[in-house]
Amino acid sequence: MVVRIKKKRRRGERTYHGSHKKRRGKGSKGGSGKAGLHKHKWSYTVKYEPDHFGKRGFTSVKKKYYVEKAINIGELNELISKLEKENKLSVENGKIKINLEEFGYDKILGRGKIDRAIIVEVKKVSKSAKEKIEEKGGEIKSVG
Repeated sequence: MVVRIKKKRRRGERTYHGSHKKRRGKGSKGGSGKAGLHKHKWSYTVKYEPDHFGKRGFTSVKKKYYVEKAINIGELNELISKLEKENKLSVENGKIKINLEEFGYDKILGRGKIDRAIIVEVKKVSKSAKEKIEEKGGEIKSVG
């Protein structure tokens, strides 16, 4: 009876690549682990791990906040004087009338001073702004 001896399979011989220093570190692999999947190992990603990149899981419901665009009384005074020079003001009962929605403003704040009586059409007004406008004999009309 002939005894067959299996040859031992040699998986990593040092002499296969010449010097054992040549294939030493992870640099010869192109990085360790998942390194380079978006760059030089992209073909591997496409073939074996196509779902590796991208979003998964739950999506959070994000609230959308409405940002009000506000103007101070001092800035409003400057706006009125600018419109007065351009003759673009409307007058009602001897008072200058201005609709701030046309200029993209939603709210008046109370910083600054006002010179004259005005009628303002705006969505929201702060307490101090309302006091200052009514103190000069003006009015506030709420819009929408």
